[in-house]
Amino acid sequence: MANIQQRSPNSWFFTVYTGVQANGKYGRRTKTITITDEALLKTKKRLQDHLDMEYAKFREEVLAGEFIAPQKMTFAAFVEEWRSKYSVKQLEHKTRIAYESHLKKRILPTFGHMKLEDIKPLHIVDFLEKLGQDGGRGDRKSGGLASGTIQMNHRILKNIFSRAVEWRVIKTNPAGSVQKPKVTSKDILPYDEQEVRQLLTALQRELYHWRMMITLALTTGLRRGELLGLEWKHVDWKAGTIDVCQSLVQALKGEIIVKEPKTKNSRRKVALPASVLEELREYYAYRVKERDTIGAGWNGRDREGREWNFVFSHPDGTPFHQERPYLWFRHFIQKNGFRYIRFHDLRHTSATLLINQGVHAKIISERLGHGNITTTMNIYGHALRSADQAAADKFESLFAPKKERNDKRRSAE
Repeated sequence: MANIQQRSPNSWFFTVYTGVQANGKYGRRTKTITITDEALLKTKKRLQDHLDMEYAKFREEVLAGEFIAPQKMTFAAFVEEWRSKYSVKQLEHKTRIAYESHLKKRILPTFGHMKLEDIKPLHIVDFLEKLGQDGGRGDRKSGGLASGTIQMNHRILKNIFSRAVEWRVIKTNPAGSVQKPKVTSKDILPYDEQEVRQLLTALQRELYHWRMMITLALTTGLRRGELLGLEWKHVDWKAGTIDVCQSLVQALKGEIIVKEPKTKNSRRKVALPASVLEELREYYAYRVKERDTIGAGWNGRDREGREWNFVFSHPDGTPFHQERPYLWFRHFIQKNGFRYIRFHDLRHTSATLLINQGVHAKIISERLGHGNITTTMNIYGHALRSADQAAADKFESLFAPKKERNDKRRSAE
């Protein structure tokens, strides 16, 4: 067959023509295969059948637009193939956004120009090491990246090279033999009761929706995306609960992406304190009046025309960008001189306050939407141990007087 040509005793050259191109010339894709099986090379009939089968698979890939030519392919060129053939189909939206951010800032500037086959494990080791050094952030801030972010970069490289091996563009994954960077966990230092009181006082000077959002974050432990994805239909006024059943992933230029929880435990009902429920009811009345005032200017719809009635949004119904609460909260605590914590640490603060009030870890686990109580114990183990010691200390009021009486009796004897 003219489309299968032998180049050496154990290699063959495949050609598939793809028809007339825009420039008037015939397009073609080529591939070279090498056979190392000596028994196969010595059996003419089996060899021809093998070549025909491999050619048929190659032709099918080309005609389906799925063939990736490995010859001199750069890392940047392969990333384009990885995006279209894997990333957009297999990765969750939030994960894909995070991967793209790291690719743009650090990975592509480092490896983009290199041939895929020339990237070795040592290149990756050097890259990861520099990320942790001063200047490794890739922005104007001093210091290196956090250990978790460095591990994320390793994960992205390993994923991309795994696809390259899977699609037979390269033989081995250079990131696979590089040890996964160790993550150094930071101690969670949520606000204590006094700091929460100061925070709530300062909130009274802020816009209504921020006051309500922070209040719910502290009393329910909801994640940022869960708060942004909360709609009024999820509030059960009679039962005094909110139904946590979706999370806002992205809200950008009319594109609203809302996802259901990944696990059944994340979907949950969370009870509200009576005073917070009443405050939420007043906030709802305020938002209804706000929407009536805006009238035709209300814009709580996505590109497909679906209407969203988010609890927390801009006055015209447009949802907040997913990073907005984080940015606002950072500015808020800086403005008021509070100790820095992340927006996510409001969730940890909520859990710790409950622990200090003696609430059982199982109940806290269910409110937070953890998969099991072990997760809660691992995250809040220190706080739980402190609460347990505080509980033990309460017995002092019972047993300390008894000990004093016994000591006096022994002295008298």
